[in-house]
Formats: sequence, structure tokens, C-alpha cells
Amino acid sequence: MMFATNLGDVSRFIRGITFKPDDICENFAKDSVVCMRTKNVQAELDLDDLISVPEAFARRDEQMLDQGDLLISSANSWNLVGKASWVPDLDFPATAGGFISILRCDRSKVDPRFFYHWVTAGKTQHELRHCGRQTTNISNLDFGRAEELEFPVPVKNGKPDLDEQKRIAGILDKADAIRRKRQQARRLTDDFLRSVFLDLFGDPVTNPKGWDVHDLNSVIGKSFRNGLSPSSKGTVAGKVLTLTAITTGAFSPEHAREAFFDRKPSVNQLVTVDTFLICRGNGNKNMVGIGVFPGADMAQVAFPDTMIACTIDRSIIEADYLQALWSTTHVRKQIEAGARTTNGTYKVNQTVLGGISFPLPPLSLQTKFSRIAKSIRSRSLKADLAKGSSDELFASLQQRAFIGEL
Repeated sequence: MMFATNLGDVSRFIRGITFKPDDICENFAKDSVVCMRTKNVQAELDLDDLISVPEAFARRDEQMLDQGDLLISSANSWNLVGKASWVPDLDFPATAGGFISILRCDRSKVDPRFFYHWVTAGKTQHELRHCGRQTTNISNLDFGRAEELEFPVPVKNGKPDLDEQKRIAGILDKADAIRRKRQQARRLTDDFLRSVFLDLFGDPVTNPKGWDVHDLNSVIGKSFRNGLSPSSKGTVAGKVLTLTAITTGAFSPEHAREAFFDRKPSVNQLVTVDTFLICRGNGNKNMVGIGVFPGADMAQVAFPDTMIACTIDRSIIEADYLQALWSTTHVRKQIEAGARTTNGTYKVNQTVLGGISFPLPPLSLQTKFSRIAKSIRSRSLKADLAKGSSDELFASLQQRAFIGEL
């Protein structure tokens, strides 16, 4: 039996600490504490890039992380507010920084893994995002509103049934493990393609094979094309691509939303298989400059003004080579060096993009790479289909778990 209570009745938010850049000290130094930041809050807690501050900044014991706590993004772009990570058993003392918070459940009422699965479920994430208070360029999670969210608690004889929560959490853990293994298989496929790229062409930074160096301007068939801006007062109905399509490399109908424009999109503003789309502006520096080919036409879908597009000269460069090259450190460093911040949004202009330089191997070698890439992508598609089915299964299990049907 499920009983509905409020999130605030079974957990509490603990704000992260604040400090200045000059306060950062050497990691794991004496009398220091690791401070988790927004970038550490991923699907799994990312421990690859840590910073430390003097432990005196964590003034209260409750600000120290415990296994089973959740780290939650509480000040971020709107679509990332509420994103949460499980805190595993850490072998070092740690706390949370100012843009994230600790969400700690009452373990006498809630099993931590059951709680984690509820917080990270799609429905809850959607509700948490809508608990954000939007400022000019950032959304802040309103803890008061979040604490009022309805939380389902399995009960037995009028008391929280922790055994039932553990049973449900165990099922979700197993389903999640299958899903993560398929995600890992996809990452291994991507790693293999990067290895093939380096074997054929060498590292673009050092250019060990001495290929001629070109810039993007020299390989595009036409000048850059700007996207079309949706308008709240527009009268022309249509569809516009979302940035998610670029940042995930997944071009499908759900990555296009209904919109209104002041004028009808031109042919040059529609998404086609030949269009190299680049993220022109975003609140996340790591996303700006990401570029991909759609791989297929999207009928009458326009790309927005947060993107810029070009068409390459295929007698000079292969699409697969350019796309693989674009994700390398060599290109990323040039993009990040040229990106500028305007009102909290990172932007990169045509001049910077057109000037991105890179080695250009013979077309025959690029074509060889393209054949390998297409073969790998074909296998990846099968893995994606399997991943999609596991994602759907997991989402279905989550939905059933929190309405008492699991």
C-alpha cells in the first residue's frame, strides 16, 4: 500500500558551502575537504576532477557527505536544475559547493536507494525543474516548493515499510545495471572509433604525418548560414530543432518542437543530411561549438539562431572525418579559446568557427575512415535500439514502482 506524503516530511535540503577561488588548496592536503561542484553531478558522481578547500569552510557537521546522500543541482540552467547523483562510500571527507545542495533522507522512514530512484525518475525531475525560480540566466531551486512535492511511501500497519522499499529498490537497481552496461558498450564503441581515427590520421595537435593544415572556411561550399529565431508574436507555425539534438547527436522527431516564426524558414534554414550544425550559444561552455551532421533530413524542421550551419565541399573533405575531428581536443581548445560570455551565455561567432584549423589528409584516406565509421555506426544503431528498449523498460518499472504496482 502506498501513502502520499511530502518530500519535506522524509528528507531535507542542506545548502552547499561558499568560498572564493583563492581558497582552493591542494587536493587531500592536511585539514582540507573535497568540495563537489556542479560538474561532478552526473548520472554517476564524477570523481575525475576534484577540488579541495580548508575543512573550516564546512562549518556544520551536516554539510559533510555521507554514503547514500544525494547531491542535487540547485542553481543551474533551467533544464539541469534538480539533476541528482548518488553519493557512494567515499574514502575521503567531502562536502558540497554553493551551486549544489545535499538532499538527505530520513532513513527511519525511507530507504536511501528507493529515495534515489524516486528523485531521479523522469516525472520527479520534471517536477523539480518546475520548482526553479528563473533569474536572467540561471534557475534556482526553490526548496520550499520542492519540499511540497508529493512523495509515495509504501506503508504497512500504518508505518513506513522499509522492507518493501528495499525490495522495490533492488528491482530498479538490477534494471538500471542492465541499462548502464549497454551505455558502457556504446562508449566503448565510440572509444574504438577514436582509436581508428588516431591510427589513420595521427593526433591533430602534433600532426605527426605532416598533413596540410586547412581551416573550416576553406572546406565549406558556401558561407555560414544563420538559424531562424522563434517568436512569441510570430504568425508562421512550424517546427524548430532543439539543442538536445546537437548535444546528444540524436536527430529524431522528439528533438523538434512546435514554434512560431515571423517568417517562413528559407531552404537554407532547414535541417538536411548535408548540413553541419554547430551550437553557437549556450549557458554551458562545454556545449558551445559542438558540431554534428544530422545523418538524415528532418522534413521542414528549421534550426534555431542558437545554431549556425554550413555545407562542406565533399570533393575536399568527408563528413565523417570532419565530425570525428570536431570532437577532438585540438578543435575544442580552439573553440573554447574563441568563445565569449554575454549575459551568462557562452557564444562563438563565424570568424572563430571559420578559422578553426586542422590537418587535412588525402580524401582517399578520409573515405577509408568513413567506410569504417559507417560500419561502426551500424553496430552502434543496434546497441542504441537495445539501449532504447532497456531505457523504456526502466522508465516503465520506475513509473509502476511509485504507484504501487511493482
